[in-house]
Amino acid sequence: MNKRDFLRNAGLASLAAGFIPSSFSLGKTQDNQACVLIPSETAGPFPLDLTANNFYFRQDIREGRPGVPFKLKMKINGIGNCAPMENVRVNIWHCTRDGLYSGYDNNMNAGQAGLTYLRGYQFTDANGEVEFMTIFPGWYSGRITHIHFQVYVSSAYAAISQMTFDIATKNGIYAANPGLYPNGADPMTLSQDNVFSDGSSEQFCTLTPNSAIDGYDGYFEVGIQGNGTVGVGYMESQNLKQFELGQNFPNPFHDQTQIPITLQKSSRLKIELFDLQGKQAGIVTDQDYDAGEHVIPVSFPTLGIASGQYVYQAEVRNAEGTFRSVKRMTQIM
Repeated sequence: MNKRDFLRNAGLASLAAGFIPSSFSLGKTQDNQACVLIPSETAGPFPLDLTANNFYFRQDIREGRPGVPFKLKMKINGIGNCAPMENVRVNIWHCTRDGLYSGYDNNMNAGQAGLTYLRGYQFTDANGEVEFMTIFPGWYSGRITHIHFQVYVSSAYAAISQMTFDIATKNGIYAANPGLYPNGADPMTLSQDNVFSDGSSEQFCTLTPNSAIDGYDGYFEVGIQGNGTVGVGYMESQNLKQFELGQNFPNPFHDQTQIPITLQKSSRLKIELFDLQGKQAGIVTDQDYDAGEHVIPVSFPTLGIASGQYVYQAEVRNAEGTFRSVKRMTQIM
């Protein structure tokens, strides 16, 4: 099994088929009781479909690009009840300190074709959270400093927006690090920016100094319409004809947990674990199972797997074909 197969199970290829409603909204939560919707924003001039290359399944997206270290945590909530949304995919992408995006070569972005820096995706954990390690982005003419993100819920629902930062704090970072940010302070105001000029109060990512990384932590909450996972898309509905993969329990857990799965017919079942950089960590099972309900035990000590955060993929093979689904498990270390 390779990472390309792992990519397919999460419904990533379906994005290219156009299952993203342009009217879908998302928002930033104010507290645990209320979620405030904001309109979806444009993906920008350089969205580069992250689904085209499974290489982007990673937490550290820097690839050696210079800049102030920036650890970004995002929490995804369902707007209907403000409950965390587990197992949804979050993509992020942003420019370098010099305002360049990887993957494109044109007058605004010369020489960047074929490059992959500052792009990546993760799956939310039991708390609805993902975390990325990157650099604090720079700015370019016509746009205020920002980060693009997409929350992909299923092959039927996804949403795209952008986040920005407090202007004084952001320009303070640039001023304190002139060698890393030779372009200096960002001259744009929110009212001048074509994305944030119609309102931005719900699109600010917090910035907190982090001495451990000699940089900053960022935190941003996003609300997606619906309660929990909203809707079942085409790929999910096809999987349900063959099997249903449950959330491991207990979750969170320490060293041992169990994965429930229901097979609609006798099938070959393979369950693999991947770390958050997309590297296979171990195989839980790979054998034939009868139709019915099964509970697959997972013991990290038995498998020889180090403590950490992982996702698990179930691959079901039978006369109807090969079907895959993925979820994230949350280990308490």
